[in-house]
Amino acid sequence: MKRPLDDEQARALGACVAAGGVAVFPADTVYGLACDPERPDAVAQLYALKGRPPEKPAAVMFFELGEWGDFGGLLPGGVTLLLANPQRRFPLACTNDPETLGLRVPFLAPVGRPVLQSSANRAGGPDARRLDEVPASIRAGADLVLDGGELPGVPSTVIDVRAPEWRIVRQGAVSAQAVHAARRVVEPPGR
Repeated sequence: MKRPLDDEQARALGACVAAGGVAVFPADTVYGLACDPERPDAVAQLYALKGRPPEKPAAVMFFELGEWGDFGGLLPGGVTLLLANPQRRFPLACTNDPETLGLRVPFLAPVGRPVLQSSANRAGGPDARRLDEVPASIRAGADLVLDGGELPGVPSTVIDVRAPEWRIVRQGAVSAQAVHAARRVVEPPGR
């Protein structure tokens, strides 16, 4: 799949987030909202734009593999991985479950920083495949709005990888067969 952000847009996303702003941007699956995962004011603004309950966790999105590896070829791609988080990193994203981190690496791009990410819709509303499907109130309240054209429109597959037997929590963009194939090539933790 073609990356929905060019390098200039990726750098603009990183700059907006670094400045404490909230951005609407094209991810690999649906349009998303992004902010600095360590700034309470930015996280509160993102949650307010969505109408999202403050106790509901969000994923942290990275744009490089770095320490994460590729999880059997699933990263980068249309998955959200639920990882053990014993260091309690990114507590604003983890909310009431600080020892679980939702991780996304949708594609590689020069954003330069991780972002707290959620879909660009009202809580419980339909996912946006095109920028014009993002609610006008969210676009108007964002500090940056990036158009990446039409996206597939299927949210990420959420996979709990904290136990040796991975569990699909939400079926989405990546098939169960692809998840099971990836699991076979990843060594279980502790081995």
